[in-house]
Amino acid sequence: MLRVALSQVTTHFRRFVAIGLAVMLSVMFLSSTLMVGASTNASLGASIGEAYRNADLVATSKNGEAFTQAAVDAAASSPAVEDSYAERSTYVTFEAGGGEQYGHLRKVAPTSLEGAVLSSGSMPSQALDAAVDVKTAAHLGLSVGSTLELRGAGPVKNAKVTITGLIQSTNDPFSSSAAQLIASESVLNAVQDAGAGFAGLQFALKPGEDVSAAKEYIAHRMESAGAVDPVVETAQEKVTSTVAMLSAGQDQLTVVLLAFAGVAILVSTLVVANTFSVLVAQRTRELALLRCLGAGRSQIRGSVMLEALVVGFVSSVLGVLAATGLMTGLIAWAKSQPEQAFATLAVPPSAIIAGLVAGTLLTVVAALVPAKAATAVAPLAALRPADDASVRNRRGKFRLILGLIALAGGSALLVYGSMKVSLPLALLGGAASFVGILLCSSLFIPTVVSLAGRLAAPAGVPGKLAAVNATRNPARTSATAAALLIGVTLVSLMMTGAATSRQAFNDTLAENYPVDLSAQTAVDGGRDPGDAVSLIKALDGVSAAVLLQPVGTLSDATTPDGGSTIYSLSATDAGSVLRDNHLKPAPGTVYLPEDSPEGPATITTASGNVSLDAKVLRTRHVPGFVESTSISSAPLPETPAMVWVKLDDSVSADRVQAIQKEVAAALGVQERTVSGAAIERVTFNSIIDVLLLVVTGLLGVAVVIALIGVANTLSLSVFERTRENSLLRALGLTKGQLRGMLAIEAVLVAGVAAIMGAGMGIVYGWLGAQATLGGVATVVPAVPWLQLAAVFGVAVVAGLLASVIPARRAARLSPVEGLATA
Repeated sequence: MLRVALSQVTTHFRRFVAIGLAVMLSVMFLSSTLMVGASTNASLGASIGEAYRNADLVATSKNGEAFTQAAVDAAASSPAVEDSYAERSTYVTFEAGGGEQYGHLRKVAPTSLEGAVLSSGSMPSQALDAAVDVKTAAHLGLSVGSTLELRGAGPVKNAKVTITGLIQSTNDPFSSSAAQLIASESVLNAVQDAGAGFAGLQFALKPGEDVSAAKEYIAHRMESAGAVDPVVETAQEKVTSTVAMLSAGQDQLTVVLLAFAGVAILVSTLVVANTFSVLVAQRTRELALLRCLGAGRSQIRGSVMLEALVVGFVSSVLGVLAATGLMTGLIAWAKSQPEQAFATLAVPPSAIIAGLVAGTLLTVVAALVPAKAATAVAPLAALRPADDASVRNRRGKFRLILGLIALAGGSALLVYGSMKVSLPLALLGGAASFVGILLCSSLFIPTVVSLAGRLAAPAGVPGKLAAVNATRNPARTSATAAALLIGVTLVSLMMTGAATSRQAFNDTLAENYPVDLSAQTAVDGGRDPGDAVSLIKALDGVSAAVLLQPVGTLSDATTPDGGSTIYSLSATDAGSVLRDNHLKPAPGTVYLPEDSPEGPATITTASGNVSLDAKVLRTRHVPGFVESTSISSAPLPETPAMVWVKLDDSVSADRVQAIQKEVAAALGVQERTVSGAAIERVTFNSIIDVLLLVVTGLLGVAVVIALIGVANTLSLSVFERTRENSLLRALGLTKGQLRGMLAIEAVLVAGVAAIMGAGMGIVYGWLGAQATLGGVATVVPAVPWLQLAAVFGVAVVAGLLASVIPARRAARLSPVEGLATA
């Protein structure tokens, strides 16, 4: 039987090409998904974890308190530590580019721990040396040799430094909004408060040191030196905890990537099993003939499994290589984009091993089931055609009952998991319900295709024959549709899930950063605020700009200056400039920044006190404001007004900095007074774009998998019907009518599968996004109709193209030769 198996692979290799492609692409999908996880962590390490990417361990305070010199000395003197860096940083102002600027200044780190990458010049080595990022240097006209006078709150108040080097701009979204400056400790001593302490520590361990033991020992020494709740983590653990902090204490990123891996395993199993089952089912008579010639059941199963093992392993190797190539291309493209230069490729061993094992194992398992079915009956009985599963026989009733149980139970679990924001439950329920649909597919897909076949009646005889073929062989029609149903459902699921998740991300960002840019107007000597707003509206990249008048002061006995200024804007202006669509100012309510006191608020205006209901927002990035009809008194005298600016969604970080400068010039104020979260928003969106870019690549793989499945099953279907098609030709059907019949049949099956798959994908995608992100954002279904319409078009065209080669082969075969085929 070994010779028989190898003969099948070599002699009928064309049969296995399609199977090999399906396995290869399934493995490619799985390995790519696992590489996404590693590459995403590496990319986040290059952005959020950029500052400590060279460290073995990072120490921070759990409650945000700064470390004392005693705690720093105790940690640095640990036996396992080879080098250490105590982080000191502060914000400073300086004159450059025709105005006052602000920047983030930190102490230069030892060479082994310095996270900044030198672009030109040299890192600070003398007492008054400094380095600045290239983006700031280009923006302000600075270069190596330029001097800056840094001003801060330290004992000396200022320090005149010379720029000795330019460093690459940071990708850290928490630091990208300000100029990045690096200087020696003597500069920090001059411009920073003496008792500021150290924000964190970084450590390079000696070679061979145990990381876990070093973490515990360093934390213990720091606690003994008076540090309160020190947290010592590896650099990757610090990245993960930071991401978890951004998502309300949950590591949603890891959860999402695990979900993609689970979906990849599921679709790989379904596609490979379906495709290989069709191939082996076509050979049932052949395998039965071998049994008639003396082959035992175990020999038949062993032969089929050996074929599957060879095809599965070779295809898996090619799939892993293809996945690596795909990820390399995607990351290379992302790195070529200025806003996504932090994208980093990582190929973990798990992606290679899982791909090889899963592809080989799934192929063998998929081949075992039909081989066992072929050997489960007597040889002569197996040579006779088998009855298809239907509600009229025992096999069909069993499949129907099992499918309905899986569908009902899985659907209930999916809905429950999404309501409780439990992704594992939702994933299990979604998989069970989809398997239930596939089990019942042969009982309803042919009927649906037959109903759709009425649309083909105007095509004449070929159209009528195509519709009849769908119901005459339900198993064949279901197998052809199932391949595309799996692919389209997956693609629609991910498209809907990505669109819904992106909308949830955008809503969360909008809630935290409702205003892109804001600035106060000049009190004396500046341009008229109304004229300034008109100039700002005309700037390239500006979507809207509004003027807010100061109408009162929040009465607060705990604030020395009597409270913060309250501004006024109309509901129309709010709708045009605020990112948060849910934030719609209503009369009678004052909207206050996060951490403001709850309850009624008293506002002191030019004409007296006004009491309003207070609504505390989930952001600190806006001042208190009211709807314009809430307070009718005149603006406060000698108090600057405020301008809010909304930028176009496509604006880049470089353009944001240019707009900040232009807004400052229009208002006649210093550039440093123009604040806002536009740069942070652009940076966070860039990170999301990288993740969705990779997901889009995976969608392409899923589409190709589905198309290969359709081509496989349709080709084998036409091969099985060689005698039937030849008989039709002998009865007068022309070559053109035969090709038309097969094309219409393929389009009907593909169209029905695409519509059903798109509908199920929308539901699965929405519930999956709810189960993943429901705990940290409000998830509202977002259906990408244009993308789904494109998927439908591609599926129909793909079904048509898949029929071209089989139809051409059937049409070229003469009726006599076809009728003589065994």
